[in-house]
Amino acid sequence: MSKVYLALQDNDLSRYIVEAVEADNPNVTVIYQPAMIRMEREDSLVVRRSTVEEKLGQSWDVQELHLNLITIGGNVDEDDEQFSLSWQR
Repeated sequence: MSKVYLALQDNDLSRYIVEAVEADNPNVTVIYQPAMIRMEREDSLVVRRSTVEEKLGQSWDVQELHLNLITIGGNVDEDDEQFSLSWQR
């Protein structure tokens, strides 16, 4: 299967999101580029609200991810609790 990916602007909030993604997604690859952080993983990748809130130390709405989002690769499944990417439908 192909890799899914998520790229965010490189800023303070995104760094907490990256920490949360690393905690919830074993074997995720994080690539730091100028002004961008790209995360990629085979099959699927999930950003969980609860883990981001734990890392951030305050409440966080999954919709806030879109404020820092540059690009994605994969099919999106999103609700109030998580944002997930996969190539499955």
